[in-house]
This record gives sequence, structure tokens and C-alpha cells, in this order.
Amino acid sequence: METVRLGRTDMRVSRVGMGAWQFSGDAWGAISYDQAKAVVARAVEVGINFFDTAAVYGRGRSEEYLGRAIKELGLRDRVYIATKIHGEWLRRIDILTSVENQRRRLGVDAIDLYQIHWPACWHNTPICETMKTLEELVNKGLVRYIGVSNFPVQLLDYARTCLSRTDIVTSQNRYNLVEREADKELLPYLRREGIVLIAWSPLAKGVLTGKYTPENLPAFEDVRRNDPLFTPHNLKLVWPLVEEIRRLAAAYGKTPAQVALNWLVRDPWIYPIPGAKTPEQAVENAGAAGWMLSDDDWRRLDRLGWEISQRITYVTW
Repeated sequence: METVRLGRTDMRVSRVGMGAWQFSGDAWGAISYDQAKAVVARAVEVGINFFDTAAVYGRGRSEEYLGRAIKELGLRDRVYIATKIHGEWLRRIDILTSVENQRRRLGVDAIDLYQIHWPACWHNTPICETMKTLEELVNKGLVRYIGVSNFPVQLLDYARTCLSRTDIVTSQNRYNLVEREADKELLPYLRREGIVLIAWSPLAKGVLTGKYTPENLPAFEDVRRNDPLFTPHNLKLVWPLVEEIRRLAAAYGKTPAQVALNWLVRDPWIYPIPGAKTPEQAVENAGAAGWMLSDDDWRRLDRLGWEISQRITYVTW
């Protein structure tokens, strides 16, 4: 697979990465370690070399599964590992404790990319206390690069002023064809500042694959149970976009998921990290790279996705 430099880092990453939330076992349904290991092995076989996880995924289980698989498969020198610290563990003492636990679970000396999962909402930890501690981890060689996740532009910009010897290199946010709030102010800021947007939920939790309709909803045994995108109202709104994705998939000999991901990879400042619960899904995700939609097809998808995104409502009661 084609590799690209991840923003201002020295990491040459596969054009499509992989999120490991599904390894938690409590968010996307049960998954065994052997299943997770098979997914990691196949992902690397098809060229994926960037894996993103978090402390909160299964209370460390995702990190444990990912780290164990990479060690047993002998892949540490071939992959990059990103993880995230819980948004309520942002005091200095909590960061220093958590990073040791996370390094142990992942089985690494240094974490390639260490991200704040979300801003401190309840404990009101001063952002400069958090950022200076993360910078300390970089200076000690425990972390190579730092990023944020789910931050508004204003807080991201302020967080950067707290740093003196390093900088934030990535911002991980929910972003896909039909969830486009980042287009309004976040993406322009990131492009201007040379910060990569890591797109989580790049397939809108499966909505863009065409698998789900108002008559065929997921079993809701996972995180989609309370996701507003899966209300009948929103699924009906999205359906014209799904039909266009299907049409393009047939025309290009690709799957709908590959078309939806390909729309993202056209932008060098957007880096999608779809998940995979099976080796086959890892192969499918990798197939989103190495080709491009035509300019006209890309613009048609872009315009339709934007128009629908502005009509979706997240109010569910």
C-alpha cells in the first residue's frame, strides 16, 4: 500500500490506518484475542501499518490485545502504535501513572502517538498542566508525538500555546461523508497549521456501507444503540447518498465502504482509521487506497454528503 508522511512527524504510514476500538469486547460485540490477532496479522499483510487504540477501550483490553498481537507476530519494527489517555485522567499525576500502564499493556518502550481522548470536562484540570506533562513525556522519550481528540478549535489552539519544545501533530475527530462539522472551522485551521485530522468513524459506524436501512437496523448490541444516525429519520435522509455510493462502487468495481473511504483519502490532511472485526474487513479497508474517484464523482459525493449532513438532527427525544 502507498505510504504517506503523517503530517509533521517522521512516520511513514499506510494511506489507510486501523482503529482498534472493536478489540474492546464491550463496544462492538464480543471478540476473542485470537480473532483480534488474526485481524492485525492480515492488516499488516495487506500493507496497513498504523493502529489506533485507547485506554478506555474495554478498560485496557484493546491495548492488551493489540500489544500482544504485535509482539507475538514480531511486528513492532513494522508498525506505528497510537493510543489515547482517558479524558478524565489529565492531571499530571494521572498522566504519569497512565502512560506507564499503557506502555506495559502495549509492550512498548515508547508510544508513537499519544493523544488526549477528550478535554477535561468534569475535573476542570488546567489545560497547560496537561500539555506540559505530555511534553515532559516526549522529552523523556516515553512518547514520540502528541495529539488531541475531540477538541474544538479554540481549545486546540490554546493547548498549543502551553508547549515550548514540541507541538500537537494530529487532531482525531469524527468525520465522514455525512458528518461534516469539522468542515466549518476545524479543517481549515488544521490545514493552515499543518496538523493532520485522524478521522474516526470514517464509515459513519456502518451507515455509509448501505447495510442498514430503517427496515433493517443493527441489532443494537453495541455502541450504535444510542447513535442518532441510526434513527429512521436520519437513515432515510442518508439513503440517497448511500445509493450514489453504491452506484459508484459498481462503476469502479469497488465496495461501498471503499468508495466512502476513498472520498477521504483524496485529502492529504485527512487520515481515516476504519475498524475491522475480521481479516476480510481489514482487506476491504486496505482496498480503499491505491486508486482515486474522478474529480466529477468526488465532487458529486462531496456536495451530496454536505447537503445531507446539514439536515441530519442529533436530537432523539
